[in-house]
Amino acid sequence: MNKEILRLAIPNIITSLSVPLLSSVDTALMGHLEEVYYLGAVAVGSMVFNMLYWGFGFLRMGTTGLTAQSYGSGNAEDTATQLGRSLLVSLALGVLLVLLQSVIFELGLRLVETSAQVEKHARIYLSIRIYAAPATLALFVLHGWFLGMQNARFPLYLSLTANFANIGLNLLFLRVFDMKADGIAWGTLLAQYMSLGLGFLLLWFFYKTQLKQLSWKRIVDWLGMKRLFSVNRDIFLRTMALVFTFTFFTAQSAKFGDQILAINTVLQQFWLITAYGIDGFSHAAESLTGKYLGASQKDKVRSVIRTSFTWGMGVAFCLSIVFVVFGETLVSLFTNKPELVALAMQYFAWTCLVPLTSCVAFLWDGVFLGATETKHLRNTMFFAAFVIFLPAFYATRQPLGNHGLWLAMTAFMLTRGIILSIQSRKLFFQ
Repeated sequence: MNKEILRLAIPNIITSLSVPLLSSVDTALMGHLEEVYYLGAVAVGSMVFNMLYWGFGFLRMGTTGLTAQSYGSGNAEDTATQLGRSLLVSLALGVLLVLLQSVIFELGLRLVETSAQVEKHARIYLSIRIYAAPATLALFVLHGWFLGMQNARFPLYLSLTANFANIGLNLLFLRVFDMKADGIAWGTLLAQYMSLGLGFLLLWFFYKTQLKQLSWKRIVDWLGMKRLFSVNRDIFLRTMALVFTFTFFTAQSAKFGDQILAINTVLQQFWLITAYGIDGFSHAAESLTGKYLGASQKDKVRSVIRTSFTWGMGVAFCLSIVFVVFGETLVSLFTNKPELVALAMQYFAWTCLVPLTSCVAFLWDGVFLGATETKHLRNTMFFAAFVIFLPAFYATRQPLGNHGLWLAMTAFMLTRGIILSIQSRKLFFQ
């Protein structure tokens, strides 16, 4: 089981870490520009797209669980149908986002009270990057389908292509063509389509057998569509609660001023590094849980859980040590402004706790998604967001300020891990 976990987890870890690497490079590029509002503009623009793309995360998560269960049961025809059906849905949703861009931008920017300069450059960023929506959503599907087919290498190739192309293009646009937030947006747009092109090439050369089994009649079959949306409904609602929490976090950061918005954006990069690092094992657990449940091997599901938690919690402990020892040096990589580094270090203790307080929730997410036990994820997320996070923030914002915001986020993550641990006993260990 260690070999199976690592076979999927190692490519997933590299894949996942490449995502915050891109975000971190973007943040560092903006943080080294003359004006701080460029960093705030990219933070706000990214927040709007996080609302959109996290909301459609079911295109990845639902595809993995359903495909893995079909793969485990040996139903090759159904694995092909899952691919075609999810790609069709992703294309329709991507085009819809482009058509509704004006409404999306207005609603998104109303959530954040910020300076006129931040809003101006955020609008420029948004108006360019929105045209990457069809490619981004289709890539969600390809990532999910490849993982469901127990292939973690191809998502790695897609992510490395997208993220390193993006970094190269961003450096080109900012350093050579002297662009600002618009350069970051163009880099993302072009890199997404480059990655999608590679994804279709990989399908064509390595999955011709599955492609030959694609049938339009099966793809648009109402019962199949109903099952897809039934499974993904709870994932969508769960993700909306998560999006709300992080959006609220950014909005409240902006209310504390441009400097707090900037340093919270920097500190969130460490949160992303933690999430994506541990998500390597979460995704491995997701793929294997679905496969073994499809094959009716519940004893192996329990083995997957034990092994993935051992590895994931070990990584979390190591990350916390690294943050404690190298905190100020790491923060300095994101901004060369001494006043921002000093301000960030006032809140860095919360960052050191992030791996230990969130790893359990991240790992259970993978297990529950692979088992398509999505209603538990939905209910847990709603409880953590609206019963724990919001009351905790409003109870502490006056005496603690930004510390209260970080305290509420820490309580949010701990709550998710505790509740899912309790629910797992009945689902997987009885």
